[in-house]
Amino acid sequence: MNTTTLMDSNSRQTEKPFKNHFISSIESHEFSIFLWALDHSSIIGLDAEWKPSRTPNPTTFPHVSILQIACRIRGSESEDDGSINDSWVFLLDLLSIPLTSIWELLRDMFVSPYILKLGFKFKQDSMYLSSTFCSQGCEPGFDKVEPYLDITSIYHHLQDGHPGKKLPKDTKSLAAICEEVLGVYLSKELQCSDWSCRPLTEEQKSYAAADACCLLEIFNVFQCKLLIEGISLYDTTELSNVALGLKEILKESDICNAVLTKKIGEGSDVVKSTVYETHPGNHNVLTSFSWPSHKHNIPMDDSLSKIVQKYGEKILLEDSDRKPRASRRKERKHSSVNSNSIQCSENYSGWQGPPPWDSAFGGDGCPKFLCDVMVEGLAKHLRCVGIDAATPSFKKPETRQLLNQAHKEKRVLLTRDTKLMKHQYLIRNQVYRVKNLLKNDQLLEVIETFQLKISEDQLMTRCTKCNGKFIQKPLTTDEAVAAAKGFQVIPSCLFDRNLEFWQCTDCNQLYWEGTQYHNAVQKFVDICKLND
Repeated sequence: MNTTTLMDSNSRQTEKPFKNHFISSIESHEFSIFLWALDHSSIIGLDAEWKPSRTPNPTTFPHVSILQIACRIRGSESEDDGSINDSWVFLLDLLSIPLTSIWELLRDMFVSPYILKLGFKFKQDSMYLSSTFCSQGCEPGFDKVEPYLDITSIYHHLQDGHPGKKLPKDTKSLAAICEEVLGVYLSKELQCSDWSCRPLTEEQKSYAAADACCLLEIFNVFQCKLLIEGISLYDTTELSNVALGLKEILKESDICNAVLTKKIGEGSDVVKSTVYETHPGNHNVLTSFSWPSHKHNIPMDDSLSKIVQKYGEKILLEDSDRKPRASRRKERKHSSVNSNSIQCSENYSGWQGPPPWDSAFGGDGCPKFLCDVMVEGLAKHLRCVGIDAATPSFKKPETRQLLNQAHKEKRVLLTRDTKLMKHQYLIRNQVYRVKNLLKNDQLLEVIETFQLKISEDQLMTRCTKCNGKFIQKPLTTDEAVAAAKGFQVIPSCLFDRNLEFWQCTDCNQLYWEGTQYHNAVQKFVDICKLND
């Protein structure tokens, strides 16, 4: 059993981290607890992880490596009213567990009318899961998930309160929804890590558990909103037209505010002491459980049942969902292109310079990059080591706009978008496709590819917020306080430390050499191996 700590929107640790169970065998004690939890849950959160595919048009679905199931347990005692809902998070290692031994269990769970399933765009996950189990002889896989509620739909209802209204095409990411609804930061850095490698790191396990647990917390807010608005869950008529948005409702309600300000870790200790106090060390009591039939499952309470009636959805897999869809676009015939054009294969093989900032092209010799939305984290890392790394000037730039900005500012465009590499307007030595997934590895890749010279004096010399340069002369504490008035709050604990403050000439953000500064410097000294 491992511990996971989520971060709030100000990057602070929650006071009580929640725990997760990693299950690699059906003979383990953790698996017995998992069976018990399923039998005592009316709501579960689902997510899955797999090894990212590098093939543009794969002919087979990826093999799911981890299935995350967060169970909301009912009936645990609390000091207030005698009951509380706890979140227990289980990570099923599908590379270690014989799939035939859990296929029926999961199939029944997916269609149990007594368990509401929560997910974030889970249809793709269910397609991959079904394919994974079918490849191991578990026919016909998983055809249905019902009753189901998508977090995107819940977020839409929280904002508008109009059931049945068509969802907008541009939906928010799970991380964005978590930050807005829960006020917690959900890092997605490990999303594209190799989930097929064993053993998994503790960071990977924590990431996987947090993805599933946050689904339950968002649903809690949704339930609270219905309660505050005075909606009768016993009335199946349409909801009234709610004029107030989520933020306005929260301002007028102490109850819902308590839910939002509650950190995810609170109330989410996975194994309550009562379980072990009742049967201390007695594994046989728990391991005697087998997957219960539907009639033995705890029915939903009336309010939850009404929510399912009003908002419930279902995922149905058709025959067309069994195999990856081949690209419908026919390959364009490669006509003669301008001599300045570059073919996709050249980009994949590596950088072949010289870069556009080279003096031969009228550049000033200083490395300059433009990082698209897929490598925004890399942009901040480059700034931390003193490298000019801009981001797009437009909010949702088109390919031509990205290329034009890079050409105008004599930058190399960094991306992980394979489609961009096939653009017919590419100019030679204009774009580099970053191969690594994690920011630290991406930074080293760019440094080595472009032979950048990094020194310790360069570290933390650019604004990580906007890429601007700092003023030449540092500010005193009094000058910094005056400069920050109405713009930025300087902690009072810094006033007696005689620190020097540096201000960005572009966005006016203030920085000082505190603990975070020194930790960051040491971090990039280690990453760039400046002491070797």
